[in-house]
Amino acid sequence: MNKRITLATLFLFFVFPVGAICQFTPDELAERPKIEKLLKTAKITKSVAIEEGVTKPYRLFLSSEDEEISGCWKNVTGNPRGYLDEWRFEIAAYEMDKLLGVNMVPPTVEKEFDNKMGSIQLWVNTELSLKDVANQHIRFPIDKQEHLNKMRHLSRAFDCIIANEDRTAQNLRFTEDWRVILIDHSRSFRASKVYTDRLVFGRNGIQGKLPILTLPRAFVEKIRSLSFENIKTAVGLYLKKKEINAILKRKAILLAEIQEMAEEMGEEKFYY
Repeated sequence: MNKRITLATLFLFFVFPVGAICQFTPDELAERPKIEKLLKTAKITKSVAIEEGVTKPYRLFLSSEDEEISGCWKNVTGNPRGYLDEWRFEIAAYEMDKLLGVNMVPPTVEKEFDNKMGSIQLWVNTELSLKDVANQHIRFPIDKQEHLNKMRHLSRAFDCIIANEDRTAQNLRFTEDWRVILIDHSRSFRASKVYTDRLVFGRNGIQGKLPILTLPRAFVEKIRSLSFENIKTAVGLYLKKKEINAILKRKAILLAEIQEMAEEMGEEKFYY
């Protein structure tokens, strides 16, 4: 009987260990290569057009000898609606998520479908988006509020580094037990002067004055360690030289703002 990778399986990935930056434990992280391989190599058994979104993605259902899996596939490229939109950025965002230990972006790899190359991201059956929470006037559980607040600021910092100009309430999603999932990064990695002089979020954010008020020390150390070489090793051919250099320019701005906030608030309040 085929083993189906379902939400129940995915919950294993999003257990929050004490003292960890985010959702994945070392044992769970060890499963990601297996999922990446399945996404790359499993046979496509069914495809369904996804009506939501402007990039015209598909949900692909995949099957190997003893497992089934599905993912969101897209091959958008260029400026189809007046914005730079690239499927390769989906993979680069996942690789940067891994490099920085953020662990909120589902496994994402390259896959051919319908004689076209694109990205495929593991389909996570999340219960709600941030948009749903707002529209339905849902209150976050009291015992999850501290965790969700930390993830909100961590996701802002991640979006600052990758210059994601399209973090909407629809693509920040929650599992049943309020784990945070980040999807849809095809409008990231901006390299124009606008996105190397300022951050997407923060005190002077392009998307508004949304300061970053708390971060894990381990994440900040990973930001400090970013270099052209280790970014290039992580993202491979999915980012161009100018896009990597733009990350490094944003790194300097983000670290300066982090230092400023930590001094104002006190390191014991800012870092965890």
